[in-house]
Amino acid sequence: MAPAERHAASVPAWTDQLRFAFQPVVNLATGSVAALETLARPEDSDVDVLACARRCPDLDAELTALAVRSAAHQETLLPLHINVFAGTVAERPGLTSLGKAVRDAERRPWEITLDLVGPFTQVPHRPLLEAVAELRDEGYRICADGVGDGDLPLRLLGDLAPDIVKLDASLCARLDSDPGRQAAVAAMRQLCERVGGLLAIEGVETERQYAAVREAGVQLAQGHLFAPPSRRAAADVYLPAAHPPRASGRGTPYRPPSGPPVAQFLQPAALLPMSVSAGAVRSHLTGFPEVSGVLLVDSDGVPVRAIDRDRFLLSLSGRYGHALYADRPALRLADRPRTVGADATAWQVLDVVADGDRDRTGDDVAVVDERGRCMGVVHLADILRGLAESRVEEAARLNPLTRLPGSDAVNAEVDRRIAEGREFALSWLDVDGFKQVNDGAGFAAGDELIRSVGRTLAEVAEGEPAARVGHIGGDDFLVLAGPDGLEPFAEALLDVSWSAGEMAVTLSLATVVCPPGSVIGHGAAAAALAPLKKAAKALPGASWVLGRPGAERTEVRRGAAERVSEPAATPAERREPDRPDTPEGADETAGQESARTRG
Repeated sequence: MAPAERHAASVPAWTDQLRFAFQPVVNLATGSVAALETLARPEDSDVDVLACARRCPDLDAELTALAVRSAAHQETLLPLHINVFAGTVAERPGLTSLGKAVRDAERRPWEITLDLVGPFTQVPHRPLLEAVAELRDEGYRICADGVGDGDLPLRLLGDLAPDIVKLDASLCARLDSDPGRQAAVAAMRQLCERVGGLLAIEGVETERQYAAVREAGVQLAQGHLFAPPSRRAAADVYLPAAHPPRASGRGTPYRPPSGPPVAQFLQPAALLPMSVSAGAVRSHLTGFPEVSGVLLVDSDGVPVRAIDRDRFLLSLSGRYGHALYADRPALRLADRPRTVGADATAWQVLDVVADGDRDRTGDDVAVVDERGRCMGVVHLADILRGLAESRVEEAARLNPLTRLPGSDAVNAEVDRRIAEGREFALSWLDVDGFKQVNDGAGFAAGDELIRSVGRTLAEVAEGEPAARVGHIGGDDFLVLAGPDGLEPFAEALLDVSWSAGEMAVTLSLATVVCPPGSVIGHGAAAAALAPLKKAAKALPGASWVLGRPGAERTEVRRGAAERVSEPAATPAERREPDRPDTPEGADETAGQESARTRG
């Protein structure tokens, strides 16, 4: 008998000594339980079932099926997280025993998240990725588990593009005070945003850690603070009395003002087949008082009708209501579902709600995947709170004079476009001789001029979807756009007359166009922009100078004459003292002098 066969033959004896515990996975945006993770707990200490499962894919696959069957006895509607070794997925694609258990438990694959655990070193990557693609095609969600304390290569993590990245508990310890761990979590948050996944973390044991993971932008969490693993599935968890909004801070990537992603507010959905009777729906709602509504789905899990709890129970509680509807299809009392895609934002959810009937304003909105299958629902109250928090975060980053974001926001977007291999144009705009404006026309006139320039930038950016604008301070602004999206800014800012009080004022614009691969980060782009700014400031009147990193020639698009000039002399060529070659360390502009004058 082969070793695998011997393992399989002994599975029943091992599983007799196996029990499962359940630990809630908490959604930090809503404070609710998003799922339950099933954890194998061998009762016979002489047999290490998990070590055996690591060596035997058949046994490990059987354990995933046992986990689903164990959860079926808990009478819970919550989605499940099931642990499985990466090697098992690669060697036993499809996980046949898991699929049978899911069907027997009357579950659906998209209610199951498979937590892939290491080791990954000896696992062939191509079979693993192919098996993951097959599981995804069936509807299963994929989580990369234990990230940060294992052997999962970053390249493989990117190729997996998991729906959830679950950080190891070791990263949670000292997260509030360790800059290295904060940077690691921020990097994983950015990866999740790029691949469309959620960031989770294990090991939240204290309220201090709870605050730290929220500050870091983590979206899902587990730990003894909320609820320890237990033999009974817990739907209620402890949350600190103060449920603080996540503060903006280091490591939070810039997001265009479209609101937080809807996946951040995802709640489990109550799904029933279309053929269900009204009486069965009533029994379901009364048996689960926390359920606000039911979605009736077809055999593929696509929502066909939606039932609101209050309206439905009111219909059945009326005179003759039970007699009229109880044994008839629940479809008679259902509405068309409201749905949004999994990549939607909170603002798009509000658009869906606003376009519907007034009496359905409070209905849940179903979130569906690319095939239309229901992944869960979002509640309007959670969406409104999330949007309010995002506005607070955005306001904290805005310049108080112009209400534009600062340089950090634009720099983060520059880094994003560099990582995506996109060509972009970064521009620096400032007011010529701004110190003289303050001295001659007064600070109030200078402030009004800066506000007017900021308003113009914002108005032009509204019509340019790829554009981002920022106010660094004083009279200095940043403009990020596509290479073909600059002319509207030049026309609105350079081809018009500006004044402060009775003083005529001109503006200077310097632009560096960065093709893919030409710069490695926003710092390099800023360094390439600094000499172009000097060249623009050297021209009389309104001016615009454009160049590329490493190019020997610059183009003058506005100035004394439209011409192609030699590159501006470097500080060394001018025999000037060396200064940092970044906008922050470039020549002392009038705007910087004004900032010192004001401060």
